[in-house]
Amino acid sequence: MTKHKRIGVLHSVMSYFDAVTALIGNEDSCSIDASIERKTNEELYQIAEQTQSTYLMHHVIINQMYVLCYLREHLLVADLVEKYRRMYAGTKNTGTKRALDIYFVFFEGISALCLARDTKQKSWRQIGEESAKTMSQLVDYSAWNFENKLSLLQAELHYLNQRNTMAELAYQASISSAHAHRFFHEEAMAQEMYGIYLIENKMVDKGIVELETAMGKYESWGAARKVDYLKDFIELVNIPASM
Repeated sequence: MTKHKRIGVLHSVMSYFDAVTALIGNEDSCSIDASIERKTNEELYQIAEQTQSTYLMHHVIINQMYVLCYLREHLLVADLVEKYRRMYAGTKNTGTKRALDIYFVFFEGISALCLARDTKQKSWRQIGEESAKTMSQLVDYSAWNFENKLSLLQAELHYLNQRNTMAELAYQASISSAHAHRFFHEEAMAQEMYGIYLIENKMVDKGIVELETAMGKYESWGAARKVDYLKDFIELVNIPASM
């Protein structure tokens, strides 16, 4: 029994390791015991299904959502949401699961609101609104942990509703709260999303400044893959100006 528990914990740790290396973009920069057989996310997912381990499944899905949301692969986040809901239909909600569900709500909401803006589909809007409602309830328990997340969801909602003044204020509030509460990776995300908002609303120079600031914060965090992503994005934005 103890051995099986250790293997379960090891597989869970592997899912975290895969998330870290996905954002770093270089497995060689992360050390892991060579005697340990690495598992891909797909393999870990299959193990979770075969062993009916909701513990492992939860960690695999949340860690994948974490990476894909940062990489702005929002449709893939939506696919994981469906897997998550199928896995947990009818199961008891444990304390550990509830704690990690905070990130599920946040990543699902951010992705849904981005998809709502891109597709104009009401279903995505409804998911985003529900995520913001849930996060507002969590703020009552701990403004320190959840205030910046709520502000970012609200910013995306205001943007979707074309309330641009309110959107700008909410983006800035999210950035300030994340910085004050030392969520520097979420500060970088908010700064990136604010920069994209500015560019999409024809404030290109100001938007690029925000993206470059976000890029520096991602670099400090160690997310080299995000740095490369933003460098490429800024180059694409600058192409029309140079033509």
